[in-house]
Amino acid sequence: MPTYNKLVRDRIPHIIMSQGKESRTRILDTEEYKQELRTKLREETEEYFAADKDQDALEELADMLEVIRALAEVHGANVTELDKLLAAKTEARGGFQERVFLIDVDEV
Repeated sequence: MPTYNKLVRDRIPHIIMSQGKESRTRILDTEEYKQELRTKLREETEEYFAADKDQDALEELADMLEVIRALAEVHGANVTELDKLLAAKTEARGGFQERVFLIDVDEV
């Protein structure tokens, strides 16, 4: 029996059961959940960088967004509040659409 010891999406145990398999799970406490979400974000980021095809990369980005939404809630915000923070940062500093690459800055 493979051992995973990792945070999984909510429906994974049901999917495993529907395949005629059994799994053992437990519910994480708040601090464990926060840490495992951070670990999951790192895992999804690594999978994004390993993706060779655009579709695979997009799926990993979707996974990252799901984890980021959960992390926002752990940090006391919801998606709407996170979107407001994003909009404020974009308004103040811009986005990345113009593809600006900073080479250096002269200290005057």
